[in-house]
Amino acid sequence: MKYIKTAKYDNQFLLDNMMGPNAMKIAEQLTAGFILTPGMRVLDLGCGKGLTSISLAKEYGAGVFVHDLWVGATENYRRFKSFDLDNLIIPIYGDANDMPYADEYFDAVIGVDAYEYFGETESYMDEKLAQPVKSGGIIAIAVPGVKKELNGVLPVEMSYSWTVEDLSTFHSCDWGRELLSKSQKIEIESVSEMPDLDELWNDWLACDNEYAVRDRPAMEAGAGKYMNFVQIIAKKK
Repeated sequence: MKYIKTAKYDNQFLLDNMMGPNAMKIAEQLTAGFILTPGMRVLDLGCGKGLTSISLAKEYGAGVFVHDLWVGATENYRRFKSFDLDNLIIPIYGDANDMPYADEYFDAVIGVDAYEYFGETESYMDEKLAQPVKSGGIIAIAVPGVKKELNGVLPVEMSYSWTVEDLSTFHSCDWGRELLSKSQKIEIESVSEMPDLDELWNDWLACDNEYAVRDRPAMEAGAGKYMNFVQIIAKKK
């Protein structure tokens, strides 16, 4: 895939603000399959340092509420203001299990490399995430995963950087489809592997984040052959 939107941004800025495989490219892939228009309200859930939020606001003109527990609202606000996007993006510091939004408030929810930390229970989608989404609204999620369930056993290549516990949230497409099929409030449109895994990871490994440095031995040893990025597109009933 050619990342036309992501290519508009300074590469060093992206490297300095990554918290995992290139979130802006992932968001560009996620949003390629549906329409976002100016004036829509979008929840960027688990936004990190807001790379996805910047793209959603600047490229689509959407009003973006960014919700994250790891990066403070003031830090993100300053970053958004530097792009003159403070009128489109509202930064909120908070837990994904305690969101303050009205029912059926958002046209879409985007979650990049975050849902795996809070959405692994059967109840989360219906009790938490689907509530603030309008009927017919899109829920688009991308999470790091594996081609086949690890079942508590790490291939040697993965063990160079990670433990079984480190990868306990990495699951297969089939696992994600089975989990979300239990929801009564959404219809799953697709569950698939995202393309360009190597490119997404290589961008991450090129930055100086301490976790990227930690991840390099495993990926350099070939751990990527066991891995994927799982893309889930669903619609609120």
